[in-house]
Amino acid sequence: MTATAEQYTVRHRETLDRALQAIRERAFWTPYPELPKAYGEQAAADGKAAYEGYLGGAFPLVQPGTDEMVGGERSPYGAELGITYPHPDLDELLPAMRAAMPRWRDAGPDARATVLIEALARLNARTTEIAYAVHHTSGQAFGMAFQAGGPHAQDRGLEAVAYAYAAQTAQVAAAEWEKPQGPKPALRMAKKFTAVPRGIGLVIGCNTFPTWNSYPGLFASLATGNAVVVKPHPNAILPLAITVAVLRDTLSEAGFDPNLVALAVEKPGEGLAKVLATRPEVRIIDYTGSTEFGLWLERNAAQAVVYTEKAGINTVVVDSVGDDDYKGMLGNLAFSFSLYSGQMCTTPQNIFVPRGGITVGGEHKSFDDFGSDLAGAVEKLLGDDARANALLGAVCNAGVSERLKKAESVGKTVLASRSVANAEYPEAEVRTPLIAAIDAADSEVYTGEWFGPISFLIAVDDTDAAIETFRRTVREHGAITASVYSTDDAVIERTEEAALDAGVNLSVNLTGGVYVNQSAAFSDFHATGANPAANSALSDLAYVANRFRVVQSRRHI
Repeated sequence: MTATAEQYTVRHRETLDRALQAIRERAFWTPYPELPKAYGEQAAADGKAAYEGYLGGAFPLVQPGTDEMVGGERSPYGAELGITYPHPDLDELLPAMRAAMPRWRDAGPDARATVLIEALARLNARTTEIAYAVHHTSGQAFGMAFQAGGPHAQDRGLEAVAYAYAAQTAQVAAAEWEKPQGPKPALRMAKKFTAVPRGIGLVIGCNTFPTWNSYPGLFASLATGNAVVVKPHPNAILPLAITVAVLRDTLSEAGFDPNLVALAVEKPGEGLAKVLATRPEVRIIDYTGSTEFGLWLERNAAQAVVYTEKAGINTVVVDSVGDDDYKGMLGNLAFSFSLYSGQMCTTPQNIFVPRGGITVGGEHKSFDDFGSDLAGAVEKLLGDDARANALLGAVCNAGVSERLKKAESVGKTVLASRSVANAEYPEAEVRTPLIAAIDAADSEVYTGEWFGPISFLIAVDDTDAAIETFRRTVREHGAITASVYSTDDAVIERTEEAALDAGVNLSVNLTGGVYVNQSAAFSDFHATGANPAANSALSDLAYVANRFRVVQSRRHI
């Protein structure tokens, strides 16, 4: 271990120990503040200036195998970023990355973990800069880009480091073995156990959450001794380019080869993700995105361990609610539909409601009345354009707009989507949620994912039918989140049983400041790996343990 790496071990040992405690206890903890004021008065101006300094130029990143500079990002808020990035010659880049791994492997879990925690601390110090990059590549409103793109993503990275460390240190690094032989001398051996990385990891970034969805796989693979090549989404390169640059600088200063991490930006239409995914050097793949490409990776990247988060149909079962909680339930659902214009893998899509209505505070409320009340809650939440922009952000791609247009002709429109003007960015497309009422018989509609601000109010025969339809559709088509509203403990128990059977995380009677489409690192598992929406969970031991293998050597004493 180098002297600088030893300094990082001393500096960050307490943070590592606290993270290990947090993943065991599952209580609230974070070392990274989510409020901008915690970063100092000058952070906002410095971060914006840093972001603007990248525009219209070549990103400052030097790595092996660069054959040309490419780019093409356009902000959902209207402007061309004009930034170019290194395009890789894989035959030069990947061998350089493999050559960097032995020393990183030999450094051991402690050094790797604390060097990575140093990198996370540096990323945290640049949170405002990263927030602007996320804001202008994903279309997230700035407040969300700051939290989800900065401290919440950093939390998920640290969580992955903690799990990786726990998995690698589950057994001792060395042992003396002695077997009695009766009257003969005992057999004695010295044994050494080394966590050996699989190879090069590939992280395929997504457009909507470029850091939050990439950091778990990136840091898990690095913490287990692998090198990682980061292939960003063509529309959201900058946040991951900054991340790669910070990691390379940190590794270099700690005495390791910076080629443990590299950026791979594709030319238009190149399909670089498929090329990388089938390279023999790539042994681990992390991917978030469409079901189609996720399945392609699972079927075609036979040489790699593949971790995917794909599409799902997130479900809400509504049975009954107390009179005092009804307003809170409506507000909670309205916020969940609206956040980032529904462009989240956790946004509720299917709301199952008995066609005969629900019970509110002991009184009957019809299906249509509930739909009207829910629509009213969304309209109230988004009635002010400034507030609406702060919640909705901008539509990140044309597919969302196309699905919204298609949804206008589905069922009975309970709440129409409207365009919201953005005074600061007139070219931004900002859309409010659409809610359509359909019947349980319309399964061809609600068993597909309608990514974006689109939800369906689905009439079912009764609550039991709602629970069973929820169970079946999630088992067959997948979901990341589910929730239930009921004052009946028996209904809640049956829904919990259905969620266990379907393999999806469940929220019960959310009415306050916790929303179904948000998850807290160190406490909430994101996805389960137990239904078709994802084959892994962020983060658990299964997410990290197959990124390395333990190889032993032994000798007689």
